[in-house]
Amino acid sequence: MVKELDNVVLVADLPEYGLKEGDIGTVVLVHRNVEGYEVEFIALDGETVAVVLLLASSHPTLRAIIQPQ
Repeated sequence: MVKELDNVVLVADLPEYGLKEGDIGTVVLVHRNVEGYEVEFIALDGETVAVVLLLASSHPTLRAIIQPQ
């Protein structure tokens, strides 16, 4: 299950946002009522590239990045 502040990786391109498969983002908000995630993607210089609402039902485009605890 993806949680807020999890790092995630795109498994498909989102050209309308200038994002490509493999881009890494951070979940900033989990929308429980619509089963979706607001994800922020940043550039290497720290500037925000996009904040995207991805619905779980229509955008199976995220995979959580497992990080050691």
